[in-house]
Order: sequence, then C-alpha cells, then structure tokens
Amino acid sequence: MNQSQANSLKLFTVLTRALQSVKARAEADIKKHGFNPTEFAVLELLYSKGDQAVQKIGAKVLIASSSITYVVDKLEKKEMIARRPCPTDRRVTFVSITNKGREWMDSIFPKHTEALDSIFLP
Repeated sequence: MNQSQANSLKLFTVLTRALQSVKARAEADIKKHGFNPTEFAVLELLYSKGDQAVQKIGAKVLIASSSITYVVDKLEKKEMIARRPCPTDRRVTFVSITNKGREWMDSIFPKHTEALDSIFLP
C-alpha cells in the first residue's frame, strides 16, 4: 500500500468514527423524546416539507420501502400523522402531520436543533 492509499484509509476511518459519534448523539436526543430516529425523520419531513406521498417518504428519509408502512402505522397510532387518499390517483396515499404532531414538533424541534448545535458547535 502506498502513502496515498494509507492516508485515504486513515481519512475514511476518521470520518466513519466521526459520523458514528454524531449519529449516536443525535439518536440519543431523539430517543429521549420517545421516538426512534426513523419516526422522527418522517415527522421532520412532514413538518418541514408538508404532505408527502407514502411512496416517496422512504427515498426522502433514507429508509427501506418495506419499513415505511410500519413506521407510518406507528405514527398514525400515536396520532402524530394521518393518511388520506389522493383525489386524482387511487394508487397514491398522502401522509400529513396532525395538529398533535405539529404541536409536538413545535416544542421539540427547536430543542433538537440546539442539541445538534451542541454537537457541531461546542
């Protein structure tokens, strides 16, 4: 292995460890609010971007399409989101954040961004 390859490998290792550390701290903050990271990602998407088709959520929050229905079901049971059929295409179902979900995000999201700030801007 030449020096350039060794440096690239070291850099990859450092970046991977940094990502793991940031991810663990962000997930710990999310979990203390009673949600898992995937649920929070879906709520944050709907909170920030508005209604989304179920079929598009997975790609936007980087979860497997096989997990989307499970996550949406859990959030719907918690009354944080609601499904509604598309009026023009029966194959499409939209998901929207409920008033309860919006109120929760209004109170939690600023705290979460502060936690992220503390990770990146100590």
